[in-house]
Amino acid sequence: MKKTAIATLAASCFLAAAMPVHAQTVSDNEIRIGVLTDLSGIYSAIEGPGAVLAAQMAARDFGGQVLGKKIVITSADTQSKADLASSKAREMFERDKVDMIVGNVSTASALAAMEVAEQFKKVSIVTGAASLQITNEKCTPYNVHYVYDTYALSRGTGKAVVDSGKKTWFFVTADYAFGHTLERDTTEVVVANGGKVLGSVKHPINTQDFSSFMAQAQASKAEIIGLANAGGDTIGSVKQAAELGIMNSKQTVVPLLMFTSDIQALGLKQTSGMTFTEGWYWDHSDANRKFAERFMKEFKGKAPTSPQAGVYSATLQYLKAIDAAKTDNSDAVMKQMKAVEINDGLFRGKIRADGKFEHDMFLLEVKKPNESKNPNDVAKVIKVIAAKDATLPLAQSKCKLVTK
Repeated sequence: MKKTAIATLAASCFLAAAMPVHAQTVSDNEIRIGVLTDLSGIYSAIEGPGAVLAAQMAARDFGGQVLGKKIVITSADTQSKADLASSKAREMFERDKVDMIVGNVSTASALAAMEVAEQFKKVSIVTGAASLQITNEKCTPYNVHYVYDTYALSRGTGKAVVDSGKKTWFFVTADYAFGHTLERDTTEVVVANGGKVLGSVKHPINTQDFSSFMAQAQASKAEIIGLANAGGDTIGSVKQAAELGIMNSKQTVVPLLMFTSDIQALGLKQTSGMTFTEGWYWDHSDANRKFAERFMKEFKGKAPTSPQAGVYSATLQYLKAIDAAKTDNSDAVMKQMKAVEINDGLFRGKIRADGKFEHDMFLLEVKKPNESKNPNDVAKVIKVIAAKDATLPLAQSKCKLVTK
């Protein structure tokens, strides 16, 4: 072999060795995405099986493969329990060789799964949990918070209610990180806008009897009873408020996190006129409606919730990032996701250094029964909250990834 050929071969081998490992291949010869969510517990209607369908739809819409490799969707049930979320996330990464997990509808399960994902250096995208901690004190280099957080919810619903002239509040709060953070963030907004918090009561997640908690709220004489809970707990709180006669009194019950599934469970008669904040609503735009129509055909006619739409969009963005980065290496994929503007028809915005997906939020009002055209037609958007106003300023962030 000639010296020039030997030199060329040696140089090629050196370059190949010097190239980053993630630039060479797709791990395990498949792209595996795990939907880690509450499939059977208190928050299953919010995300649950609909989230699995949403991820499958995104994979199909992407063509079923990326970089010539098959896309595989798996799922696991956390029942919104932190210990289950942690063990299931570990199983997904170790046994199932999952590259990314999406979902996590409760803060406790999200934080637990995020910790495991960081250990394995795998991407996690939170679409259902709400606590600001997810991209603040507990942020990780591999996590994205996609649909909403407690900062946005408080700046939406909380401010709107105080601006309406009702100033005194009492909170009925789920006794874990999400509820505590939502109460704290809303309290900041109430006080900053001239309101006053008269007190609060904490209840365990998945409470079956809200009579004592709602009675305390009623006895406070506060103009607003703020529900810093979600899903089945919100439904139970509203039902108990109705039984106690609160719904037709001078006091107003305000759910600080509510979904179309909650409204459908309670009915428009009980919820009519309530305001709530969302990161996405199915009937707000043509693109949303088209997605919802496709989703409903496969999901027994039920319109997607915002976390379910978030799973679809997040899965699609993850696949686009792999395609652009030419690898499924988590560091390269996260860099790509944070480098681009997202505008897929459902969501529009940008993922910040702390992992927060900054996008517009929406203040909605529940329709009156005579305004509704079908079971999914439950609310209308009354205000668009600009992304910059709905997101914690980076200057105030406690995230270790933010350079100040």
